[in-house]
Amino acid sequence: MKLERLLSIIILLLNRRMVQAKELAERFEVSIRTIYRDIDAINRAGIPVVTYQGMNGGIGLAEGYRLDRNLLTNDELAAIVSALQSISTSYGNEQNLLLMEKINSVVPSSSSEDFRHKANRVLIDHSPWDGNERLRPKLLLLKEAIDICLVVEFTYSNANGELSHRTVEPHRLVMKGRQWYLQAYCLEKSEFRLFKLKRMKELAIDRERAFTRRELPPQESFAGANEPSRAIEFVLRFQADSRHLAEEYFGIEELLLAEDGSWLARKAYPEDEWLYSFILGFGHHAEVLEPPHLRETVAGRAEQIVKIYRNE
Repeated sequence: MKLERLLSIIILLLNRRMVQAKELAERFEVSIRTIYRDIDAINRAGIPVVTYQGMNGGIGLAEGYRLDRNLLTNDELAAIVSALQSISTSYGNEQNLLLMEKINSVVPSSSSEDFRHKANRVLIDHSPWDGNERLRPKLLLLKEAIDICLVVEFTYSNANGELSHRTVEPHRLVMKGRQWYLQAYCLEKSEFRLFKLKRMKELAIDRERAFTRRELPPQESFAGANEPSRAIEFVLRFQADSRHLAEEYFGIEELLLAEDGSWLARKAYPEDEWLYSFILGFGHHAEVLEPPHLRETVAGRAEQIVKIYRNE
């Protein structure tokens, strides 16, 4: 993504006197225009990048400039590598691997073993159990559209299975709850929305329609940004011998011990088909105590399941 690309460009410029914009564009699979926007961002960050004109020209750092090695400590570099390794579990690409190699190369050999230990202390694996190979083409296509500011179109299925055609200005890829989303400005709704990649079909870039990036809304607007459902508070009761399930999904700190030895979990999620399926997934181990309408809805769906299996 953009942060990794900026860091990679800075390291390349530190190691080479000059590099062509075309070479950078090909290396990072973006347009030359995007590379020049990156150079402007690096300049604004206080690192003097100079563009040299002519046959032997290119992009390089101002004469005599050197990045202070002490700007980042080994612990901070290890934290960057650890973050990149975690990102790569769901969004792996050559840029991430290249950046990790370059960061490793600037660590003194005397500290390399300790550095590797610190970089590998934590790994957050975002990848689903069944892999994300089917999502990878969508991620790459949307990344390209975001980088060069081109409109995308797709057919979208919402949480209720309703289909609609969407034309959007893609701004950011978001991973939330182990799921990939596109944060985009929807031209039909005239506002920012979140679109789950798994619900997108017939995704395509409109290469004739460019757009100007808009100011992104605050991150807290992610919750429910594209779903009509509102969160409801509910209480589940787990029997004493099912405590392990309650702990796994809600955490021991969230559970309340009842007088009869059962365990109560109080949560708030958007009420939709996902919530009904989530509760039914506990089978006979969990019971909805409140609110009454949710209890009735889950019971009704359980009865429908019984009818299917009994061929009624």
